[in-house]
Amino acid sequence: MTLAQSVEGNNPALNIGIFAAFVVITLVVVFRASRNTRSASDYYAAGRAFTGPQNGIAIAGDYLSAASFLGIAGAIAVNGYDGFLYSIGFLVAWLVALLLVAELLRNTGKFTMGDVLAFRMKQRPVRAAAATSTLIVSFFYLLAQMAGAGGLVALLLGVTGTGAQALVIAVVGVIMIVYVLVGGMKGTTWVQIIKAALLIAGALVMTLWVLAKYGFNLSSLLQGAVDKAGAVGEKLLSPGKQYGATGTSKLDFLSLGIALVLGTAGLPHVLMRFYTVPTAREARRSVVWAIGLIGVFYLFTLVLGYGAGALVGPDTISKAPGGVNSAAPLLAQALGGPVLLGLIAAIAFATILAVVAGLTITASASFAHDVYANVIRRGKTTPAAEVRVARITAVVIGAVAIAGGILANGQNVAFLVALAFAVAASANLPTILYSLFWKRFNTRGALWSIYGGLISSIVLIVFSPAVSGTAKSMITSVDFHWFPLQNPGIISIPAGFLLGWLGTVLSKERDPGKQAEMEVRALTGVGAEKAVAH
Repeated sequence: MTLAQSVEGNNPALNIGIFAAFVVITLVVVFRASRNTRSASDYYAAGRAFTGPQNGIAIAGDYLSAASFLGIAGAIAVNGYDGFLYSIGFLVAWLVALLLVAELLRNTGKFTMGDVLAFRMKQRPVRAAAATSTLIVSFFYLLAQMAGAGGLVALLLGVTGTGAQALVIAVVGVIMIVYVLVGGMKGTTWVQIIKAALLIAGALVMTLWVLAKYGFNLSSLLQGAVDKAGAVGEKLLSPGKQYGATGTSKLDFLSLGIALVLGTAGLPHVLMRFYTVPTAREARRSVVWAIGLIGVFYLFTLVLGYGAGALVGPDTISKAPGGVNSAAPLLAQALGGPVLLGLIAAIAFATILAVVAGLTITASASFAHDVYANVIRRGKTTPAAEVRVARITAVVIGAVAIAGGILANGQNVAFLVALAFAVAASANLPTILYSLFWKRFNTRGALWSIYGGLISSIVLIVFSPAVSGTAKSMITSVDFHWFPLQNPGIISIPAGFLLGWLGTVLSKERDPGKQAEMEVRALTGVGAEKAVAH
């Protein structure tokens, strides 16, 4: 691995030192948190001991991923208005989670999405389907974080060889596995709280710094970005630069927007956070806190993105190691030199580690709790055995994430996350909403909805320009795409809802008693899981 000065003034040794310090501090926190991890509830849901504000900060830490910090800042710097719509979509999505999902899910579930579905349906098939969906959505999301890690390291260490970047992605994966194995949900939550505080503080400092350079005049900042971009500068302030003005491109943009707005309420690692609080009221408070923090952060990204465009320039960003994902670190270096670059890079790394740890514990919990304990063992297992299987699964998921991250290295992380949102909105959201609000919904409807949404979204992604057919595709050597849109949401999300309805009306299965019981629990919290006293 060569530690070349890939960016003038960059100090790789300083960057590594700051990042190592963060890893050491968070590992100490994780080890301390792990002392109280004794039961399955401790490992999966942190003993339901976090308050609403604490969980809200952790949700913000979980949600503000590499896509939010690196991908969106880069998208705004290079594409302007079109890039900022990622921020709008990610934020508005929380209203769906707050109004329709958070409180009801906390009351009806125990650890995973599969608990909600299995409450009134046949246990084994719906748990298997829920676990399959959780693992696939988590994998897509993990791809984005690992790709962000590769791009960030390429910039910070001057690493240009794919082998060296692959090694660094592997190191990130190993650290993440340690977080999950040792700390469980409690340790992971504290890492996310620390990371959220650092990320928002770092973004605030950079935002004020950028605005100060332009006399705290947003119009001057936007004009600076336009001037730096040259001939295409005016396009940064109006829609169409990223997607163009054709009918297909407008449809693609609409598809992306639908996926972003509806995807959050179906993301397994976000849904699982609602189980770490003692009551449904605290679940609701945590979402309100999360919305506030996330909303403020996305306002920062507007300034950071245009600031990077104005002070660094879209051409420089696009040609830098890591491509568009390097906008925020390059802006940090332009503002405060190698020290600020090292700090912001460490925060970005912390972002990746925390989000990846949250995804991993969610996926491993879903497999252990839904598949192992309830499908394979038919409920005849001990909590200790379940947690042991979850830890083994975490190692396997970590290995798969490392391999996938190496393959996806170089892709825009905001775009990769948008694909995960599309899969989550297609497979999980219809099933969750039908389960909570439709009395007639049954097992066949749930299976058709989950598997239909999964298959339709993944097939459309595989045969889209995102995978092959263009110079920016994941695979550039061949062209097998036939679906014209990069994001499948506009087709696959309605398909998930339609298949759920169709499967239900074609089935004769009915259990009004269970449905009534679930409705009472969802709305009142009677019978919901309680916090574990230590």
